[in-house]
Amino acid sequence: MRQSCHSRPEGSGARVEDMNTDQIEALIGLLATFGLLVLMALPAALGVVRDKRIDRQIRQARREHADQEAREALQRQQRSQKSSSRSTVPSTATWYADGRRSKKLVNS
Repeated sequence: MRQSCHSRPEGSGARVEDMNTDQIEALIGLLATFGLLVLMALPAALGVVRDKRIDRQIRQARREHADQEAREALQRQQRSQKSSSRSTVPSTATWYADGRRSKKLVNS
């Protein structure tokens, strides 16, 4: 058996030998297989990430739209409450116009 420069002295037990041709070919095959797996799985993984981002944006837009609708409904409700809570006393112009109409009716 050959000893490489990485081998341990005889007294220590196990020896580390250089990789032979079969082991190198197996390593190259393993790396090539792993590389092909990554190339095939990468587009799918990127698609999942993109879909999650789009879903998150849609949820955020829906939330913002619902919040805006709620604010507008609250504002409409407050406006309608304000108009109904006002006193129904006619303005000076109304009093003046009513007075002139009644005078016209009497004079005719």
